[in-house]
Amino acid sequence: MLNKYARAFFTRVLTPFAAFLLRRGVSPDAVTLIGTAGVVAGALVFFPRGEFFWGTIVITLFVFSDLVDGNMARQAGISSRWGAFLDSTLDRVADGAIFGGFALWYAGRGDSDMMCAVSIFCLASGQVVSYTKARGESIGLPVAVNGLIERAERLVISLVAAGLAGLHAFGVPGIDVLLPIALWIVAVGSAVTLGQRVVTVRRESAEADAATATETKTGTEDVAAGTKTGTEEVTAGTKTGTEEVAAGTKTGTEEVAARTKTGTEEVAARTKTGTEEAEPSGSEARGSEATS
Repeated sequence: MLNKYARAFFTRVLTPFAAFLLRRGVSPDAVTLIGTAGVVAGALVFFPRGEFFWGTIVITLFVFSDLVDGNMARQAGISSRWGAFLDSTLDRVADGAIFGGFALWYAGRGDSDMMCAVSIFCLASGQVVSYTKARGESIGLPVAVNGLIERAERLVISLVAAGLAGLHAFGVPGIDVLLPIALWIVAVGSAVTLGQRVVTVRRESAEADAATATETKTGTEDVAAGTKTGTEEVTAGTKTGTEEVAAGTKTGTEEVAARTKTGTEEVAARTKTGTEEAEPSGSEARGSEATS
């Protein structure tokens, strides 16, 4: 939720600073690494000792590097997959250090096993919330849901509460209860967000599987129809060819019979004609013999 509005606001505010760093030859990756190192140091050095105010100040100074490095990459036209991967990976490291620092405080001088467990749950659930979206997108799903509490909300709620709770060391009474309240809010909100994303991924995966099944069925039907049509064409062609051969054979037989009959008639006619011509000649010969 805060990502939608706060990120756009701070991006505009930090644009001149990002341009300044680019002119000084600083790379976006260097800003990412330095920012993460500062957050980790502020969380693990100050929080376990109960110095929440100063720890929050140090972390706040470095946490905006997450906005500055991306702004620098866009201004320089060098946005890359590696930069996005490095930024996302180190965000998880920074989150782990912050909630790990809270857990160390409650496990030690804070003396609260319950709040130590809540802090660890905030750490783990925050990692899983991010993982569900990344994993869903990696299998081709949009994961079209933000959820109740994302990374920005987790950091703002916990760090603001920690900073205010740190004022207890300066004599402000009762304000230290804000941190446990904030951690409970983050824990419950993270669990709700995790549930929202799991439900969304389940729905989107079912829709995607149904669409794939429909496409597969349609393709199978098309193949079957094409095969049937091809078989019918081959059968029709074979039948036509057989009929043509039979017709041709019949016609050839009739022609042979007709020619044979014609030849026989011609031979018979010629034989009859020859016989008729031979009979008068014989009579004439016999008459000549009688005269002699």
